Amino acid sequence: MIQTDKLDFAKMPDGLIPAIVQDACTLKVLMLGYMNREALDMTIASGNVTFFSRSRQCLWTKGETSGNYLKVKQMYQDCDNDTILVKAIPAGPTCHRGTTSCFDTPDEEGFIRKLQSVVQQRHKEMPENSYTTKLFIKGVKKIAQKVGEEATESVIEAVDGNRSRFIYEASDMIYHLLVLLEQMGCSIEDLEKELALRHK
Repeated sequence: MIQTDKLDFAKMPDGLIPAIVQDACTLKVLMLGYMNREALDMTIASGNVTFFSRSRQCLWTKGETSGNYLKVKQMYQDCDNDTILVKAIPAGPTCHRGTTSCFDTPDEEGFIRKLQSVVQQRHKEMPENSYTTKLFIKGVKKIAQKVGEEATESVIEAVDGNRSRFIYEASDMIYHLLVLLEQMGCSIEDLEKELALRHK
């Protein structure tokens, strides 16, 4: 987490340090802005990402006109204490062009994490006529069975050397695994922690 007392705003002549904003769910880089001490303090106090506009020479909260706020989840500083990384939840498109990001990177980036957030939302709201809702209603045994079925089909296609069918079946397996993770109160992040521990 960020240690605000260590940030070196005086390092830059204008007292501004770069702030990179990343989607907390998909990890997609959304935008770059600049913060002074006041903008950082306001960001922390309000929970909405606030920058200092170099062109207008004033503070501005992202989304104050569009409604597309960036809700802060975590903040970190870099090793030189002169750049901030903000992990945030976007309330809509980040870029003024109406795109997810100010950077034209592929939309597929981080999609599995985006799908995880959709699955989590389905579990919370349980909308009617949703396949995901039906799985949650049927419970852990049915969801686990589907993971097993899709895993078996993935193995069959892999052994047969059918790459396109393997990708199709493996995608089904990943989706059902995300549903099972949510049913079990787990997430991709939990898997990452476990794998990181094994790597060490």
